[in-house]
Amino acid sequence: MKRPDLTVLAIPAFVGAMAAEYRWQKRHPAPAGTTRAGDYELADTVASLTMGVGSLIAPFVAQRLLDPVTPGVGRRARWLMGTAVAASAATTVLDVVRRHRAGGGLPEAGTIPEAARQVRRPESPVGESSVGEPPALRRVTGGMAVAAVASTALTVATTWSAQTSGTRLFALTKRDLGTGLLANAVAILGWDAIYYWNHRFNHESRWLWAMHVVHHSSERYNLSTALRQPVAEGLTMSVPYGLLALVGVRPSVIENARALNLIYQFWIHTEAVRSIGWLEKVLNTPSHHRVHHGSNSRYLDRNHGSILIVWDKLFGTFEEEDEPVVYGLTKNIDTFDPVTIATHEWRDIGRDIAGSRTWGDRWSFLLRGPGWAYDRHRELAAAGDPAMEPAPAAPVAG
Repeated sequence: MKRPDLTVLAIPAFVGAMAAEYRWQKRHPAPAGTTRAGDYELADTVASLTMGVGSLIAPFVAQRLLDPVTPGVGRRARWLMGTAVAASAATTVLDVVRRHRAGGGLPEAGTIPEAARQVRRPESPVGESSVGEPPALRRVTGGMAVAAVASTALTVATTWSAQTSGTRLFALTKRDLGTGLLANAVAILGWDAIYYWNHRFNHESRWLWAMHVVHHSSERYNLSTALRQPVAEGLTMSVPYGLLALVGVRPSVIENARALNLIYQFWIHTEAVRSIGWLEKVLNTPSHHRVHHGSNSRYLDRNHGSILIVWDKLFGTFEEEDEPVVYGLTKNIDTFDPVTIATHEWRDIGRDIAGSRTWGDRWSFLLRGPGWAYDRHRELAAAGDPAMEPAPAAPVAG
């Protein structure tokens, strides 16, 4: 019989802790005439709890949907890979057609078009005119480009996940640390180290940020915020926690380490605890994690640790809490709709890929950082590319 998930068993404790925090807030209200980001707001709390429930259901839904198209696992994997190849080829052909239409058609054999003799203006990063290009052609090319990038990314993500699972990697090693103290210590410390890098990458790649931004979308900061979890992890990649299996950690022990890591992170989402003294030097605490959720410029992309804060100090991403924290995104989405919370960044990525004219831009809009993506979008919009209008919101990070 499969052992129950420790995070699920901890749900009553989560609810009890939120109730205790709410009572504390009522006994220690904000000064008259002021607001406090840590206070509960019904619509925000409901949105967070809805995302939390969704994060529990999502893995089962993702497994049902993705296993059939996962290379090496499902019978329909060729469909996904075939879509990636066909859409990529179609997009490339359409790109050529668009360039020829923009240049007035194909030149006569043995001649050089006059436009090719001229030096392009440096202020036009688009690299070609959209004059004479039918909107339908632009839309079809954009749709094909989105299909190509999405199917390719999904193929890579599902393959990576299947090939680096703890169960698969544990079968490849002769080591077995058992289930004792050593095995659990290695699992907890190893998970924490890998988590730091995955969390950091979640802020440095737009592909991963689109999944992780869910957790940063609230402008409140209380224990319910901890439960506002992503629902699209199966669509992305990460440094595999299954690597712990190669040193002899059993998959069941790895899973327990995951649960303990997540449970620890729950309590640091509060403003009720200001400091825990000398332990602030070693552990990730509410103070450190408030910084991580801040949209203040000095707080962006800082304090990625989970249980230990030492990783941030070692790798240069640590920041003390020394000014009031402004929670949320640098450009907030202003909605409590769970569907919008879960999908808004994916939608924006699709829009930017569809509007791009080169493969370099298409893949960069997915893989490079959120800041680069929004700067590039505005650059193309300023150059008069109609596919990039209107300009998007400011970069999101936190």
